[in-house]
Amino acid sequence: MLMRTDPFRELDRLAQQLMGPGTWSRPSAMPMDAYREGDAYVVAFDLPGVTADAIDIDVERNMLTVKAERRPVATADDVKMELSERPLGVFSRQLVLADTLDTERIQADYEAGVLTLRIPIVERAKPRKIAIGTGSGRKEISG
Repeated sequence: MLMRTDPFRELDRLAQQLMGPGTWSRPSAMPMDAYREGDAYVVAFDLPGVTADAIDIDVERNMLTVKAERRPVATADDVKMELSERPLGVFSRQLVLADTLDTERIQADYEAGVLTLRIPIVERAKPRKIAIGTGSGRKEISG
């Protein structure tokens, strides 16, 4: 038998029970980080306990949708659950992507319970030099 000593964990568990597990029509949120790394944006989603085949990634126009389902662990008939705090069900997150991101070349990797998406910045959105014409010649400036 397991003993709990954190009173706030009990409040979290109660809130989860009241809200119920996420469903495909009403999914729960998943935590994420987003940052720029060189010529790409990186978005990392925490999905511990989710198998790669239970993750669905869609892009429609500039809307990126990530859905995942954490399913119960199969147990034998003689196993009696003593404590169940890990949330099950469907998790989802939607992001509106800027026009400066190349949605055709998104790369997805899943390792150690973290889904990482790399979204390249389109060439036309990268800084570039522009030549300026003058009477005596051309001068390049940053644009």
